[in-house]
Amino acid sequence: MFLIRNLILATAKILDISITIYIWIIIIRALISWVNPDPRSPLVRFLHEVTEPVLNPIRRYLPFVGIDLSPLVALLVLYFVQIFLVRSLFDLANAI
Repeated sequence: MFLIRNLILATAKILDISITIYIWIIIIRALISWVNPDPRSPLVRFLHEVTEPVLNPIRRYLPFVGIDLSPLVALLVLYFVQIFLVRSLFDLANAI
């Protein structure tokens, strides 16, 4: 049973770290978009390629209100997943 518990704990921790890194990537992209960055920059292209698959579907359902609210919605969803799923996995591992 300890192997299953350790597997669940490791999965939860990796998921937690991955979500945290992705949250920071979205925040950095949102901050950089305020300063009109060079679209040819490797950093800007990387941020765009990594975040666009998540932000684009959100944009389709949000009305345009003068600013792009998709990063905010994505952050809220990621925080929910992080709190709900990761904590549930930690609790499941501790229950075993």
